[in-house]
Amino acid sequence: MIRVLVADDQAMVRAGLAALLDAEPDLAVVGEAADGVQAVTAVRALRPDVVLMDVRMPELDGLAAARTLLADGAVHRPRIVMLTTFDVDDYVYEALRAGVSGFLLKDATPEVLAEAVRVAAAGDALLAPSITRRMIERFAARRPATRRDAQRLAGLTARERDVLRLIARGLSNAEVAADLVIAEETVKSHVGRLFAKLALRDRAQAVVFAYESGLVEPGR
Repeated sequence: MIRVLVADDQAMVRAGLAALLDAEPDLAVVGEAADGVQAVTAVRALRPDVVLMDVRMPELDGLAAARTLLADGAVHRPRIVMLTTFDVDDYVYEALRAGVSGFLLKDATPEVLAEAVRVAAAGDALLAPSITRRMIERFAARRPATRRDAQRLAGLTARERDVLRLIARGLSNAEVAADLVIAEETVKSHVGRLFAKLALRDRAQAVVFAYESGLVEPGR
């Protein structure tokens, strides 16, 4: 059972999301929060697997709450999916850099919402990939690669760079395996090693790093 916490300052939105998720046999909403402060407190107390976090909330916005929960010293680090009404949002980009699993638009269908929670819990895919990559390209283009990025990238093998480049294009492990003509288990091993070397938490951070380091260029 995947345990979920819903954080949104609109009571009707929270209730709607909770009802949709509780209707799924493998999902359970264990708590709700009306602002970022409540969200941080609830996560620490309830230890959910996934948090649906509104980007804009009072007291403490979703980005600040996510950063707090994903800090290196955090006792419990859930998967966090940001909820937004905008398909391109500075807050969401910074959230991806901070380590959230991805984002969803608030008008997502119930099926997409439930699957997003499952995907986030598994930690094996990027949410809303086409929108997310477009947003990452837009903002990463403003950030020139740093010497530290170059040094981290240089620590990867050629094959690991190939895998990272394809992940950044939105390919699944199976698709990466087919493209490189290697076994899917081998891809998983490469992904695990490059995540460890780059100190990345999931594929969302990997995509951001691929663009910011210059490994993948916007528009190509």
